[in-house]
Amino acid sequence: MPGIDECLLEAMALPGARGAALVDWSSGLALGTVGESPVGDHETTAAETAELARAAAEYESFAQPATAPPPGGAGPAGPPVEDLIVTTRTGYHVLRFVETSFDSSVFLHLWLDRAEGNLALARLRLRALAEGLVLR
Repeated sequence: MPGIDECLLEAMALPGARGAALVDWSSGLALGTVGESPVGDHETTAAETAELARAAAEYESFAQPATAPPPGGAGPAGPPVEDLIVTTRTGYHVLRFVETSFDSSVFLHLWLDRAEGNLALARLRLRALAEGLVLR
């Protein structure tokens, strides 16, 4: 199972990948980064994307109703949001929440070039990376 550095390097192997990070949305800190940052500073990007992730994770509008069973029946529903996609004129930002055995508040952020990136492939690959990520 890959750690943070290996996970981010695998994300950067996606077509059109410009930068990737693992971010703690409760603090806004980057736990690991690779590649470029849209604003030239990974810490600023981490803080800004954390605000977006925090809003999506905490707002009731995005949560599953308490009475609705999770898809597939019994068991925990998991985080209310799986991923977020922000589309700009030149790129895509994909934020994938990472489920852990402890009370986690981390997500993977992948910045893709719009002309070269494949959004569907990126979502599928980030899901697999998030599921296999080992946080120590």
